Amino acid sequence: MSIKIFFNWDINSTSKKQYQLETQSFLTATIIKYILFVKILLFIFFIFTLDKISNVLTGAMCAAGVVDATSYGIYLLLFKLINIYFFGFWLVIHNFDLKTENLKYTKLKFGFYLFIYFLLLFEIILEITMFSSIDVDKLVSCCGTLYSNSEGSYLSSVFFEYGNHILIGFYLCFALLLIFYKLKNDYFYIIFNLVFLILAIISLILFFGTYIYELPTHHCPFCMLQKEYHYVGYILYALLFLGTFFGFIIGIVNLVLKIQIDTKKYYKYSIIFLTLYLIIVSAYPAIYYLKNGVFL
Repeated sequence: MSIKIFFNWDINSTSKKQYQLETQSFLTATIIKYILFVKILLFIFFIFTLDKISNVLTGAMCAAGVVDATSYGIYLLLFKLINIYFFGFWLVIHNFDLKTENLKYTKLKFGFYLFIYFLLLFEIILEITMFSSIDVDKLVSCCGTLYSNSEGSYLSSVFFEYGNHILIGFYLCFALLLIFYKLKNDYFYIIFNLVFLILAIISLILFFGTYIYELPTHHCPFCMLQKEYHYVGYILYALLFLGTFFGFIIGIVNLVLKIQIDTKKYYKYSIIFLTLYLIIVSAYPAIYYLKNGVFL
């Protein structure tokens, strides 16, 4: 249906076919919106499933071991995250489209959905390939090995050699976001929004996670999703996603849709969520120091 709408849409036409397309477009858009909400729930279920599967894999202590059990795991996880962002962007375009008198962005939003659809198909293929490639008899690495600074760890050269630089860059990037938030500089805010997302994830694994676990050798990005740590990982990742998502919306509005509207609310939502994220992760080492008088 999306293909039919994309190739045959003509808002200036008064034909019966165009009327049918307009009716079908509302129904199709409603279905796509529900797919978005289901996609978010399925992503949470996916993480939950990875954690449960770790119980049957030798050496795996959490979802990290399952992701590393095959060469497809990390790519599947990235694709799922990217697709959630894209579905969110589609929803933004859809809402703007409904506000226009002539449904100006209908062709664009369904063309964009076709692009997302192919990414979604690739994600499904990748997911089937990953789970069918898992060998339950094969010894896999636990998160303590995967994210350690021991020699041979594929993350150690990046995470630990430049650890101090990454942490400084994390706070410096947030300071720049505050400056561009005040200046309402769309382009630089979008760029550093992306940089902040990357640095936030790396610094969470490298530094802040150790204070959540209160263990200097524990750098896992998945264990914080478990009950033992009060599911704080869900809160942190949700705040980081929402903060960067609203930051990216500014780019969607100005660069893609080229709509001249007031983007203050998107700036506000973005900086609020990112600030909350920074406060929470920073509170862990601060509280640990107040309790013990030393840092890890």
